[in-house]
Amino acid sequence: MVLPGVDSPPEELEELGFSYIKEGKLKEGLRLILRAAKAYEDKGRKEDAARLYRYFGYVLAKRAGKEKGKPPLLKASYLYIDLIEAEIVKPEVDVDVLDDYCSNVLEIFAFLNDGKLLTKYTREFATIYEDLGASYEENNDIKMAIRAYESAFRYYKMMDDEENYKRLAEKLITLYGQLAEEMLSKDRVSEAAEAFYELARYTRVIFGYDIHYIEMMDTAARNFEKASKLAYSFGDLDGTTSYLVKSQYSYMLARNFNRMKLIGLNTARMLYQVISAHQGSGEYGIAALKTMELAEALLGIGKVKEGLEAYKNALDLKADLSFKVRVRLAILKNYAAQKASNEILDEVDLIEYQLKKKKPAKALEIANRTMEKIGEIRDLLRILTEAEGYY
Repeated sequence: MVLPGVDSPPEELEELGFSYIKEGKLKEGLRLILRAAKAYEDKGRKEDAARLYRYFGYVLAKRAGKEKGKPPLLKASYLYIDLIEAEIVKPEVDVDVLDDYCSNVLEIFAFLNDGKLLTKYTREFATIYEDLGASYEENNDIKMAIRAYESAFRYYKMMDDEENYKRLAEKLITLYGQLAEEMLSKDRVSEAAEAFYELARYTRVIFGYDIHYIEMMDTAARNFEKASKLAYSFGDLDGTTSYLVKSQYSYMLARNFNRMKLIGLNTARMLYQVISAHQGSGEYGIAALKTMELAEALLGIGKVKEGLEAYKNALDLKADLSFKVRVRLAILKNYAAQKASNEILDEVDLIEYQLKKKKPAKALEIANRTMEKIGEIRDLLRILTEAEGYY
């Protein structure tokens, strides 16, 4: 293969670099990746440059130590910071893009064990998101205000800044309350239920696992149950079963175990029929989702063996990373509810937040770490890992 010339475009350098790496020519490939990064930077394409500097830095750190990988990683982080500064002054901020930039910066500083920079930028990002939230709130865009404030809350939580994360929790309680009322007034019961679920989450931040949290989670459960009945009245069995599983787990967290068990048993019976219908129609993707719900329903009522078997069947139909997170959430929620554990629910909240941000790999990492810490369910993690060995 002919080596690219001095004036070769960065796309060509990048493509050739990665092809060399796939062939096992790591040194040659990395040289081209570095050239591509510099070429992207010269052309003002900071995101592409940051992406390649980041890749180059992580590979170098893995092979030669963090000190060797530090310069390109720092280069990547400061390019991402430039991108953040450019994004937040736009008339329409793309929150998803901003999330990615901020996450990349903090992951780099965490990897480099640079506590000073990690703390500095975590606080800066919290302030950025809080300002964004205030702007959205001022424009009566409640959903976007919530998204921004939730990010600010998470950054304050990372720093263990209790005063600020509790202040943000109170704001989020108010906004989710408004959203729930608005959804109920429009007969959008499932969306109201989701809002009540989140409202309960932030209520627990203020009051702990007490009657305030339990009452709000019970409200979420009743609204999910109502949503399931509405879906059933329209002949929507997929929606019915999805809402019932959410209701089951909300009742579980509200420690209404009798109602939780009754709903779980009925949902499992219904799901067997729904799964069979989808498989008979060749709709294997939907069948996989419904089989995952069956696993959740069975695990929720203590049928662990049957639940894990259903989980394996779901993976047979579709090897979905989010399924691995969901089965762990089912186990952790059950444990947290039985023990009324605030600490474990903190981890559950973080796992669900990562799923909401469409970061299942990060969510799985947190879930595994949490299960590993709990002696009573550590064996279940081993069983899960063995079952997932082929996926």
